[in-house]
Amino acid sequence: MRTCINEATTMPYSLEEDIVSTSKAGFEGIELWVDKIRKFLESNSAENLKELLEKNNLKPASICPFFLSAFGDTEASIRNIEWGAKVANRINCEMLLVCPDIPPRDMGYRDAIKKVGEFVKRCIEITSSYGVKLAIEPLGMHPFIPGPKEALDIVEYVGHNSLGIMMDTFHYYKSGVSLEEIESIPIERLFLVHINDSEDLPREKLTDKNRLYLGLGVIPLKEILGILKRKSYDGFLSVEIFRDEYWAKPIDVITKESFESLSKLLKSL
Repeated sequence: MRTCINEATTMPYSLEEDIVSTSKAGFEGIELWVDKIRKFLESNSAENLKELLEKNNLKPASICPFFLSAFGDTEASIRNIEWGAKVANRINCEMLLVCPDIPPRDMGYRDAIKKVGEFVKRCIEITSSYGVKLAIEPLGMHPFIPGPKEALDIVEYVGHNSLGIMMDTFHYYKSGVSLEEIESIPIERLFLVHINDSEDLPREKLTDKNRLYLGLGVIPLKEILGILKRKSYDGFLSVEIFRDEYWAKPIDVITKESFESLSKLLKSL
């Protein structure tokens, strides 16, 4: 399992600052935030970004977030995803992360899966032409895709090797995803893991701002990683934390503390 950080963890800082500090902290990979890339590309090229990553010995693990607007503005969603695939191809990034939207209340589950599945087929035809995969992100207590089972239903419907799912330990915890359900995930379909901890609050009250460094909260991270280790998961573990208290710190402190918390957890396995 490889170490990584998501740029959300260092949200107030620029893409350039994130890359330099992430490398200095010792991470192997970085997940790039869409808005930060767009800002960077206002005065730089994708080739400049590729060179910056290579200079700092970082692998771009994914670009995120993108949205599967199967029930909304589908054409705008497809344009954004195609833009992401083009950038990813030019910087040797193999994956985009995509979040689900919400179907109409009167639409049944199977019809919603079919609707999203047909939309994803259009997306994956585009992204795979650039050599880029898509990973669906279940969201905590989402009314449609709260966990891996529902995301895998979409993956099964689409039936394409370039489509998989990802795990965010905070979202899975908020949705009440069990260790047994994590154990049942086909490891070849698990493309990426966001790793974070959580404050001890009622799950319905949890927001992204309640995320914590690893080992400071109540999520059974050691047990989760033990499952992934037994299943031979060898992808990235990406620290993704949206916390104002952390964002107020100097960037080198954030990346150092993130790396140290992840390294400590990995050594405990």
